[in-house]
Amino acid sequence: MKGATALVTGGSRGIGRAVVERLLTDGYEVINFSRSAPAQMLPGEIFESVDLGDARRTREAIGDWTAKKEILHLVNNAGMIHAAKIEDITLEQVDDMVSLNMVAPLLLTQGVIGAMRARKFGRIVNIGSRAMLGKSGRTVYGGTKAGIVGMTRTWALELATQGITVNAVAPGPIATELFNASNPPDAPQTIKIYESIPVGRVGTPEEVAHAVCMFMDERAGFITGQLLYVCGGMSVGLVG
Repeated sequence: MKGATALVTGGSRGIGRAVVERLLTDGYEVINFSRSAPAQMLPGEIFESVDLGDARRTREAIGDWTAKKEILHLVNNAGMIHAAKIEDITLEQVDDMVSLNMVAPLLLTQGVIGAMRARKFGRIVNIGSRAMLGKSGRTVYGGTKAGIVGMTRTWALELATQGITVNAVAPGPIATELFNASNPPDAPQTIKIYESIPVGRVGTPEEVAHAVCMFMDERAGFITGQLLYVCGGMSVGLVG
C-alpha cells in the first residue's frame, strides 16, 4: 500500500528487521518501535526508542505517533523469552514476558484502532510462535504466544465489521542473528534441529516477513482471525 504508514515493534533486528525492510520495499513508510536503533537506518524508516515492557512509555509513544501519523498497519513483533523448567520459573520472568508479549500488543492496538475505524480499514498482524504447541522450557513463553493468538481471534471478531483484519503468524526455527549465534552450523544440537524439520532446514526472517506482508496487503480483506505457521512443516508433525 504505497505511501501508507506501518508500525513495527522490535524492528531493529531479526524477524522484525526483515519485516521493516520488506514493508519499505513494498512502498510503506515504517515506524520502528524498539529499545535499540538498527545497525543502519533505511530510507523511509522512522525509529523511536521505546521500552515496550513499560506500559506508561508504550502508551506515551503510541499516543504521540497517532497524533502525527495515520497508522493503518500494525505488526506486533517484539517479544521476550526466558527459557526455564517449571520449577525454575520466577514471577519476575512471568511479568516480563506477559508485559512485552501480551500487554504491549494490546496497548498498541488500542492506540491505532481509532484511525482504522475512521478509515474503515486496518491491518494488524501479531507474531506468535510454534513453541505455543509445546516445547520444553517454554511454559510462560508458549503460554503468552498462545495468548496472543487467542487475542488475535477475539480482536478479529470485534473489528471485522469495521474493515479491520487481525491475523497472526507463528514462526518455527528461524535463522536470526540470535539463532545462528546459539546454534553453530555443525553443532550436534543444530543438526538435531534440522533433522526435526520436515523441509530439512531452518527458515529465514525474509520468509516470515513475506507471510506478514501477505496479511498486511489491502487485497487481504477477507482473511481475518487466522493463524499461519511459517515452520517448515513442524506444526504438522516431526520427520520420521
